Amino acid sequence: MIELPPAQSFVIVGVDSTGKRFRPSDWAERLCGVMSSFRPPGMPADPLRWSPLVQPSMRDGHRCVVVDARLRGIEPMAYDFLRKFARDNDLVVIEGELSELRRPPEKKA
Repeated sequence: MIELPPAQSFVIVGVDSTGKRFRPSDWAERLCGVMSSFRPPGMPADPLRWSPLVQPSMRDGHRCVVVDARLRGIEPMAYDFLRKFARDNDLVVIEGELSELRRPPEKKA
């Protein structure tokens, strides 16, 4: 059995490695809509709400998707899909603790 590294929470930022904005402009909402059924155990499915594990956000004026590491334990293929989506589209990924990722970054003076 192959042992995987621990899951990490991460943010997919809607810009590529060259700084070009990712299109279409509603990509984050579309991606979160696809992931809306993946929820913690015992939480009822609600197609009209984002999953608490995959949520759209904004960071420095760019659309983002915040991914909770718990997703990998619930649905590893969905977690891997999001990782590959970011990699295949050359999007910036920021990893860290979920509480830090959900907090907007400080504005520089």
